[in-house]
Amino acid sequence: MTASERRFRVLIAERNPLVTAALGDMINDEGRFELVGSVQTGEAFLRAAAAAEPNFDIAVLGWKLSDMDSGEVLGEVQRRGLHARVVIFSNDQDIDILKRCVRLGVLGYCYQFDDPSIIFDTLVAVAHGRICIPYIDVSKINETPLACLTTRERELLSVLADGWTNLQIAARTGISENTVKYHLKNLYDKLDVRNRAMAVALYAREKNRGAYTNS
Repeated sequence: MTASERRFRVLIAERNPLVTAALGDMINDEGRFELVGSVQTGEAFLRAAAAAEPNFDIAVLGWKLSDMDSGEVLGEVQRRGLHARVVIFSNDQDIDILKRCVRLGVLGYCYQFDDPSIIFDTLVAVAHGRICIPYIDVSKINETPLACLTTRERELLSVLADGWTNLQIAARTGISENTVKYHLKNLYDKLDVRNRAMAVALYAREKNRGAYTNS
């Protein structure tokens, strides 16, 4: 078999066995690909990618796996220094998910409701090392819920995450507790959250995604 005739080996990572079966049938019926297996968890995929000689050329990841979402998987791929060509196979049209995956270096992204030809074209492009994702305004890739904050508001959010109380913030910044409460209310309104715990959770999530720095 020549290089041009070689079939691309595909590993599926998806928690829903029905989706796995349907996608696997499509792949097996398409002459350019060979299904080499499927896993349901991110850890199982990471183990496969970390093998000395991975048995796949492309991995197709559903957005939600049994133990983590694919954003977390992509983060682990980066953290562990793994090299895997990944296509996200999403059933969610949330643009924030797409932007998150692009920030994390995904090469391919398609939807479960796409025409099979789009899915296969995406797989071929990624197998050849190219990027194939739906249209997105690249100037907005790094926009996050925290992008609208001022430097002072970012500093305030950072000390909230460190566990500072209103009294501590007032004492260390030289403003009154009432002024602290006023700034917190404005912060919560900008982030569209109701309280301190929700603001800190949002901060932690964006920080874990690598999409936020306190600068």
